[in-house]
Amino acid sequence: MHIKTDDTVVVLSGRDKGKQGKVIGAEPKEGKILVEGVLVAKRHKKPRKQGEPGGIITKETPIYASKVMRVCPKCNKPTRPAHRFNKDGKKVRICKKCDAEI
Repeated sequence: MHIKTDDTVVVLSGRDKGKQGKVIGAEPKEGKILVEGVLVAKRHKKPRKQGEPGGIITKETPIYASKVMRVCPKCNKPTRPAHRFNKDGKKVRICKKCDAEI
């Protein structure tokens, strides 16, 4: 999957199109990710124990990874990450727009 946890992404389609957020978690087998502040659902929680608060809780729901694009931290533009080997022989992600290491 081209998106990893702690990446900043922008949503390409859906009701939250254009929103930016940080990736909270990734589910590679399902091809979905959790993005902070995107596709938020509200849940009504009933207090179960004495002293526990109830109310309406907002929770992020998973979104398909194909609907988001990584934002380069250097040029601040949405880009597809390319892969390249650095001097140590380690595979790294590269921004296709500014050629910076992500």
